[in-house]
Amino acid sequence: MVKEIKVPSPGESISEVQIANWLVANGDYVEKDQVIAEIDSDKATLELTAEDSGAINILVQSGETVSVGSAVCTIDTEAKAPEKKKEPALKTVQETKAESKQETINTTASANSYTQGHASPAAKKMIEEKKISSSNLNATGPGGRITKQDVILYMAAGTDKSAASTWGGSRNEKREKMSMLRKKISQRLVAVKNETAMLTTFNEVDMYHVIQLRNKYKDTFKEKHGVSLGFMSFFTKAVCEALHLFPAVNAYIDGEEMVFHDYADVGIAVSAPKGLMVPVLRNAEQMTLAQIETGIKNLAGKARDGKLNLEEMSGGTFTITNGGVFGSMLSTPIINPPQSAILGLHNIVDRPVALNGKVEIRPIMYLALSYDHRIIDGKESVGFLYKVKEMIENPARIIFGGKTPDEVLLNL
Repeated sequence: MVKEIKVPSPGESISEVQIANWLVANGDYVEKDQVIAEIDSDKATLELTAEDSGAINILVQSGETVSVGSAVCTIDTEAKAPEKKKEPALKTVQETKAESKQETINTTASANSYTQGHASPAAKKMIEEKKISSSNLNATGPGGRITKQDVILYMAAGTDKSAASTWGGSRNEKREKMSMLRKKISQRLVAVKNETAMLTTFNEVDMYHVIQLRNKYKDTFKEKHGVSLGFMSFFTKAVCEALHLFPAVNAYIDGEEMVFHDYADVGIAVSAPKGLMVPVLRNAEQMTLAQIETGIKNLAGKARDGKLNLEEMSGGTFTITNGGVFGSMLSTPIINPPQSAILGLHNIVDRPVALNGKVEIRPIMYLALSYDHRIIDGKESVGFLYKVKEMIENPARIIFGGKTPDEVLLNL
């Protein structure tokens, strides 16, 4: 019996996908539930699994775009599985060593596996970032696949000279087809510019007290919660309190109506091998700092490995993006539609500032809030950003709803 394997629907509004990579070769025998291909949609990378065991016949090649529901391969369920060699119950040490040596030779010499030389998503990201030639890597993954550990071991052994030697001197060009995700990002960015009245307001924040608090408790925090204490959790909590005070910043326009939320689903922009991803922390207003840090760590890891699903990236009400991790001093972030605002964080630099009539050197970060002026007035945008600044400069305000402990005590 020949069974067709069709492209499943990745989610609503997605009508076509791109075959990113086949993990098996034409004619291979596959097992039921084995991952046979990676599929790119305009929102995420998905895995295609075999619905039955048998010999595979590939109908669509890597890089081709197909409609959801169309067949991309067939599996002959009547094909017999390749026989597995029976091993003797007991072996001498010499026999074991000899077989191990021969197996290594055979594996190195064999090029039958389609996955040989292909990198996993995490390994591919490191290869691209470090500009390493994949031909120099020793692939130890299943079927000769390059793993993240292979890249780490190669980097530990020395610096790759091949990438640097190929730069300059030639007039060569190369063209690469845009992935569906990259095309979708391009369309959304242009749409935001054309369809919103986007403005950006700026402020600066003194990071001294947050840095002192982090340095004092980071070891204890990690020991108790199992996750590092970063700055993003402080900003996420500060943003949630500010969104409660300025609800229009947490709203969006739907036709001729404004939709407000009594919760904060905060998107955290992270860089992934295939582009910018914005996984969402649900009900971030209810989270502790430890829960936020854990959530960000898990989502960022999934993004880097290409494991995010559509639900984890949809439905955010506000976004935070941190260009400071790449050294950005100042930027004007673009709104993530249909949201109405996005907060941009930047690098922390020691700058001279006036404090109590004296000039002191303080760790300063510039903040940028881009917002849709159709729904958010200038007073609200400036007030929101200033409230975030106040809470970061006095972290106790985060705990007491944007107020100081004294103000709460005096019911002010």
